[in-house]
Amino acid sequence: MLNIKKIKADFPIFQNQPDLIYLDNAATSQKPQAVIDRLVQFYANENANVHRGVYPLSERASEAYNLARKKVAQFIGAQSSSEIIFTKGATESLNLVAQSFAIHQLKSGDELLVSDFEHHSNFLPWRDVCDKTGAILKVLNSDQNGFIAEEEWQKKLTKKTKLVAIAHASNVLGTISDIKNIAQMVHAYGALLVVDGAQAIPHLQIDVQALNCDFYAFSGHKMLAPMGIGVLYAKAAILNQMLPYQLGGGMIESVSLDKVVFAPYPEKFEAGTPNVAGGVALAAAIDYLEKIGLAKIRAHEIALSRYLLNGLAQIKKVRVFGQAAASERTGLVSFYVEGVHAHDLSDFLAKKNLALRAGFHCAMPLHQSHACGATLRASYYLYNSEKDLESLLINLTEAINYYG
Repeated sequence: MLNIKKIKADFPIFQNQPDLIYLDNAATSQKPQAVIDRLVQFYANENANVHRGVYPLSERASEAYNLARKKVAQFIGAQSSSEIIFTKGATESLNLVAQSFAIHQLKSGDELLVSDFEHHSNFLPWRDVCDKTGAILKVLNSDQNGFIAEEEWQKKLTKKTKLVAIAHASNVLGTISDIKNIAQMVHAYGALLVVDGAQAIPHLQIDVQALNCDFYAFSGHKMLAPMGIGVLYAKAAILNQMLPYQLGGGMIESVSLDKVVFAPYPEKFEAGTPNVAGGVALAAAIDYLEKIGLAKIRAHEIALSRYLLNGLAQIKKVRVFGQAAASERTGLVSFYVEGVHAHDLSDFLAKKNLALRAGFHCAMPLHQSHACGATLRASYYLYNSEKDLESLLINLTEAINYYG
């Protein structure tokens, strides 16, 4: 059991806004004081550009940045810290794979697979790649629970498949995909697997070597770290094949008027001044999560999911979007109310200090394929409690009566 009162005391926003019930963690998480302090500490005591100075301050900044990269590598089970590329977030990480790898590897007639539940960030880059290369974008259709049946995989995977991009967990359905099994199927056809881990990394213990995915992308801001820092993991053998799509300082070994020699990875893919403060604060967020314990956080979220799913089932007119069980989803539930727009409900709940997301959640194709309009999404994390969800259920019932 998590001590929610003690955990919430670590987050300044809940001290500054004691009535806030924050249920929009799938969009971004709140930040503990330890992460905020590490960010401030860097700018107050270590601020200098990295890898470009031989004076002590720059060397300290470089050491902190390098240690952050090692911390991330250990956190996700990467073989080496050099397989960790720092980015602005999952969106940039996925675009990096698209522009530095896929666009150079795919040709007309090749096939690229995505699921129907992808966030736009893991759909639009691949559509762009196919438009520019002549490759064919194929969609894997999920069932009502948000799972892709083995028959669908067998039907869509072919010898023409070169790349498969899929979310580890859906940001709308919460459904967790079996990445290890998917990797085996994809690799059996000689294709590579790109995983959008933005929704999984805050909740699950990730081991990229055990999963055997070829790429794994995620953002720091959904796992207690600041906005503007993200990660792309890629296998070393693949990084050797990739070309940088951003050019400039920090990613070269040498430049002359007629020749350029790129730096080795990961620096090759980190042009310009990196978000050093974000990197070291991400390491602090990892320390915080590991101190609490990811297994404990996961058990807590499953209990909250059971409570919320049971509560929503008791309210007339409420329809849960995606029927995955509590143990099969991350800490979120999306739902809609027949006859009432999600934005109206969100506005009503906001006046009761409940912060939920309303809309299509950057997953319009999923809503369209399920013939569903805008939904409300309640997403919870380690600092949320059953009391928070009880307040949601009570006020949701009041809102339905008000608009009914």
